[in-house]
Amino acid sequence: MIDLGLAKLALIGAVALIVIGPKDLPKVARMAGTLFGRAQRYISQVKSEVSREIEMEELRKMQKEVESAAQNFEQDMNKEFSEAQQELNELVQPESHNIYSTYDYYSIPSNEALLAKAKNFRRRKVAKTANIPLWYKSRHAQRSQVISGAARMAKHRVNALAPKSFF
Repeated sequence: MIDLGLAKLALIGAVALIVIGPKDLPKVARMAGTLFGRAQRYISQVKSEVSREIEMEELRKMQKEVESAAQNFEQDMNKEFSEAQQELNELVQPESHNIYSTYDYYSIPSNEALLAKAKNFRRRKVAKTANIPLWYKSRHAQRSQVISGAARMAKHRVNALAPKSFF
């Protein structure tokens, strides 16, 4: 790059003042400044485009690597899944020498069996929630009435003095 010190800039300014003249020197300086600014903007745009292209190329390479890794992973998972499915099918299929081969593990119970289960469930529920005599509840320490915690505290609180009325 060109090395411009203060002494060289002063020499260039003096020569420009003599050659161009004091009348046209400000116009020329403005024109040189605008041209210099345009050149800098153009160079910065070119640099940014080049760096953007380099980054895009790197991203494309990374995308290809990730896609290939994903495809390899998918193939491995499909292979493992198919092997596991084959093993499971071999285990589930009844064999001729197996003593449990006649029993169907996946059979659905009949409608009558479901109705009988529902009836028994209802019968047991009714037995649990049926009215039980108070003498039976008191004998077996079962609560006959449910009260809140605050009411229970008030019931068992020890009051030293009985409340007095104003009248």
